[in-house]
Amino acid sequence: MAYDMQLAERTRDYLSQFPNLQIEEKKMFRGLAFLINGKLCVCISDNNLMCRFDPVVHEAIAEKAGVEPMIMRGKLLQGYCYVAPAALQSKKELAYWIN
Repeated sequence: MAYDMQLAERTRDYLSQFPNLQIEEKKMFRGLAFLINGKLCVCISDNNLMCRFDPVVHEAIAEKAGVEPMIMRGKLLQGYCYVAPAALQSKKELAYWIN
């Protein structure tokens, strides 16, 4: 299981500012997942951030720079994507994807 430890630390730091949330880290999807109140929020796999979002906005999200679709067993998963490191450089960019 390989994941970007620096990105994991940045994610951990960002989430720590929300004390009312129950945050859990769990090894899954060949990386480190962050669950909020028992629900998957993001997962760091290799050096990418796997994000979960409302499937209604899938097309708009797919057009953003640094975004790759999540495909499992040849099928596009609506509401999930991978975000490349280049799109996660600033705190603001990381916050956008976590939120």
